[in-house]
Amino acid sequence: MSEGNHTPQEAREEAVAIPDVLPAMALKDAVLFPFVMVPLSIGRDRSVAAVDQALAENRLLLLLAQKEPNEENPAPKDLYQVGTVAGIMRMIKLPDNRIRILVQGLARARVEYFMQEEPFLRARITRLEEPGTPAGDLELEAFLRTVRANLEKVVELGKSVSPEVMLIATSLEDGARLADLVASNLTLKPDEAQKVLEATDLKERLRAVNEFLEHEIALLEVQRQITTQVQGEMDKSQREYLLRQQLKAIQKELGETDDVDQDVQRYREMITAKQLSEEARLEAEKQLKRLRTTHPESAEASVIRTYLDWLTGLPWKTYSKDNLDLAHARPILDQDHYDLEKVKQRILEFLAVRKLKEDSKGPILCFVGPPGVGKTSLGRSIARALERKFIRLSLGGVHDEAEVRGHRRTYVGALPGRVIQGINQAGTSNPVFMLDEIDKLGADYRGDPAAALLEVLDPEQNFSFRDHYLDVAYDLSKVLFIATANVTEPIHPAFLDRM
Repeated sequence: MSEGNHTPQEAREEAVAIPDVLPAMALKDAVLFPFVMVPLSIGRDRSVAAVDQALAENRLLLLLAQKEPNEENPAPKDLYQVGTVAGIMRMIKLPDNRIRILVQGLARARVEYFMQEEPFLRARITRLEEPGTPAGDLELEAFLRTVRANLEKVVELGKSVSPEVMLIATSLEDGARLADLVASNLTLKPDEAQKVLEATDLKERLRAVNEFLEHEIALLEVQRQITTQVQGEMDKSQREYLLRQQLKAIQKELGETDDVDQDVQRYREMITAKQLSEEARLEAEKQLKRLRTTHPESAEASVIRTYLDWLTGLPWKTYSKDNLDLAHARPILDQDHYDLEKVKQRILEFLAVRKLKEDSKGPILCFVGPPGVGKTSLGRSIARALERKFIRLSLGGVHDEAEVRGHRRTYVGALPGRVIQGINQAGTSNPVFMLDEIDKLGADYRGDPAAALLEVLDPEQNFSFRDHYLDVAYDLSKVLFIATANVTEPIHPAFLDRM
């Protein structure tokens, strides 16, 4: 059974004669109030039999709400004992053996006991008289005004109540009738509506209705706030979308289109051209997917683009061709430096070993001497002789491990370490990389940069050097590292073993 729209009806002036015994019918999810007219759809056999009996007798029927709406065949103990005597105004039989009836509530009634259960419920009842509305009761008058005011507020907040109900509520002086009228037009649960139906004291009934009204007002206010907030966000999003579409159109006219799709396509071309490692390629693809789903103007999109710029900007498979002709190297060393015969001879020996075994994993060169004797310029000469790019990294005063390994991308303004930056600057993966003033490395609470440099210089590890920012392995094994120092005593012992 289902409850339709509530439409209030004027009270009959003449007294309604209600017998003591009536057929009873259970309502699943509705509570009928006196003087309210509703349509009901009926399909259960006991309910159909009760309606047929009522039509055969005096068209009167007792309607009782179920305590459990899901109960298909409720026993007397499953029904509330206070219900409404209703008159059947109209009845229509449907082809599927269901019937629809239009009923009007007449009066409250209490079940004394059930006389029979099959084929329909029949109950002996006692009619409950409606309380009067005494004049001069200030508290009662205040209740009436509050209920009317709250009903108007509910309508203002968007509750659907017909104008004729509002008109009747405004002029209705009968407190009991007003309470029933308001309760029948609120979306009350069956147990809440039953509470109003069973309230025989007028003030208690008005108080209960007013509580439900205030609860409805609170719900409607929260609903309005949510709707306003969502509408505001939608309006803002729609405005931003329109502005972006206009901006794209203007950029297209000016030939300055910079779409996300174009960015993704550009990065894909760079990934292919730079021949990234498998790990780096997978990470780049992952970031490209994130870029597609990220707002193009957000800070996150900027971070992703910066990362992809670094990842695709590195010379992954780009190498310069070495010139290992010793006859070519000697004149360059002599041209750049006068005398220093022992040093030049040692350099030529080093290059000779490289010529015989190009993938040599021997110790790195370290020039030790006071400032100004030509240590750094010797490294530049070696780069010229080999026809490699030359990169210099000054380690004087470096205390932070992040200077070598880079910062993690979770930090604002994160960048790769100076080793990866140097490789990017060189444009090749095999430059001559000079580590200047290696004896002046420091260490503090931010980590020990010497420990990070050990991995950079160790030929057994540097083929998969992992910068914190890139977070993918990069091959440093083809880089020719050269170190300089003023004295050897401060140099970390582990460094000295590799020099």
